[in-house]
Amino acid sequence: MFEVIVGNLATEATPAALPVERLPVSSHWTLIRRRFLRHRLAVAGAIAVVLLYGVVLFADFLACSNPYATNAQRALVPPQPIHFSLDGLYVNGLARSRSPETLVLAFVPDFRVKVRVVLFAHGYPYRLFGILPTDRHLIGTAGAPAEKTLFLFGSDTLGRDLYSRTVIAIRTSLTIGLLAVLVSLVLGVALGGLSGYYGGRIDAVIQRIIEILRAIPTIPLWMSLAIAIPAGWGVTVVYLAITVIISLIGWTDLGREVRGRIMALRHEDFVLAAELCGARPRRVIFVHLVPLCTSHIIAATTLALPAMIVSETALSFLGLGLRPPAISLGVLLSSAQSIQSIALYPWMLLPAVPTAIAILAFNFLGDGLRDAADPHA
Repeated sequence: MFEVIVGNLATEATPAALPVERLPVSSHWTLIRRRFLRHRLAVAGAIAVVLLYGVVLFADFLACSNPYATNAQRALVPPQPIHFSLDGLYVNGLARSRSPETLVLAFVPDFRVKVRVVLFAHGYPYRLFGILPTDRHLIGTAGAPAEKTLFLFGSDTLGRDLYSRTVIAIRTSLTIGLLAVLVSLVLGVALGGLSGYYGGRIDAVIQRIIEILRAIPTIPLWMSLAIAIPAGWGVTVVYLAITVIISLIGWTDLGREVRGRIMALRHEDFVLAAELCGARPRRVIFVHLVPLCTSHIIAATTLALPAMIVSETALSFLGLGLRPPAISLGVLLSSAQSIQSIALYPWMLLPAVPTAIAILAFNFLGDGLRDAADPHA
C-alpha cells in the first residue's frame, strides 16, 4: 500500500512543470508611438509638417514661373482659378478694365481666351536638390510662357508670380527655422548638460548668461543685431547671419530644461557606477545622461521650430532680416504693410496662410510629442 501511494505521488505534476505565462512587454519608444497616434491633432500636424518639408525639397519643381522674373504688363493680377473641361485643365485669359468706382486699371478674366494648363511642363531651368539640372515643373501652360499667363495666387507690384514666390519663400523660411533649431539644439544641450552636471561656478556663469539674454527685450535686440549686419553683404551671408542671430537667442529655453533634467539624474546609481569605472565627465554627460533626455529634447525642439519661423518672418517683415532680392515669407508679407494694399489687393496676404499652417502644425506636433514622451501620462 505504501508503494502505491508513493508511486501516485511521484506521478503528480510538480509546480516546476506548469507552463509559465509570458506577459507582453512594450519598449519605451513603442509606448511613445502609441500615445502619439492617439493624439489626432498631433498626427494631423505631423502630416502637415511632412508636406511642408516636401515643398522645401521640391520647391523649384512645384513653382510654375521664375520667381524673379518681372513683367510690368502683368502687375497686380488677381488670382486665376483653374477650370476643368473635356479638353483638360485651363485658365481664362486676361484683359484690362478700368473700375467705375475707383477708376483703377484692373485685370478681369477674358472668357473668350482659354490657356491650357499641362502637367510636368517645361519652364525655367533649375537644379533639382541642387544637383540635377532640369526644367520640368509640376504645372505649366501650353503655347505661352507661364510668367505671362498663369497666376494662381495673383502677381505682385512688379508682375512676379506670387504662387511661385510663396513656394520659394516656404523653402527659405523653413530652412532658416530648421538650421536655427539645430544650432540652438547643440548650444542648449551642451551648455545645459555642463551646467546641470558640474553645478557650482560653471552653473552660475551659464545661468547668468541665460538670464541676461532673456532679460533683453526682443525687438530692440533684433534691431541692434540687424544694424550690425553691413548693408553690402550678399543674400547668402545675410541668410547665415540671421540663422546665427536667431540661434543665439533661442537656445536658452532648451538649455534650462536640459539642465533641470540632468540635475535630477546626476545622483543616480548608474552615474556613480560610470564614474567609478573611470568614465570622463564628457562621456557621462553625452553618453549616459543626455540620451535619457532624448524624448524631452525632441518635444522641446519641435515646439521651438515655430518660434524660429516667427522670428525670421518678423525680422524680415520689419526690414531687419532678409531683404529683396531674397525671398522669404517675411519679405513677401512686408509688401502688404499698407492698408491700401490690403483693401485693393488682398491676395498679397496669401503668404500668411502657409505661415499660419506651419506654426499650428509644429505646435500640434510638439504638444503630441510632449504628451507622448511623458512617462506619467
